[in-house]
Amino acid sequence: WTFGGGTKLIVDLGVVRPSLTVLLPSSEEQDQGNVALVCLANKGFPEGWKLGWRLGAGGALQGSQSLEVLEKDGHYSWSSSLTLPTDQWRKADSVTCEATLKDQPPVTHTLEPHHCSQ
Repeated sequence: WTFGGGTKLIVDLGVVRPSLTVLLPSSEEQDQGNVALVCLANKGFPEGWKLGWRLGAGGALQGSQSLEVLEKDGHYSWSSSLTLPTDQWRKADSVTCEATLKDQPPVTHTLEPHHCSQ
């Protein structure tokens, strides 16, 4: 709904699952001993999603999460980063970026480091 001076009221949109994009470390970065992984979550709703990383199938959620940014369209965007030693990155069976919200099924993006350029 839009009122008089352009004030917008967001009507209950329900849950909107964010899209996840993972930025891979460069080969130069891998040669320096550590890799930084970044996961971007875009267009989620409502606020309160948790975003982090799992190493392997049952690993604990880790990494640091940025504050959520409210976009002009009423959805939220945010990110999570994780720094790993290069040898741990290369030996991992899988690395998963995971977004969770209360009782919703998680949104995931999984990498297999051995298939990423080294």
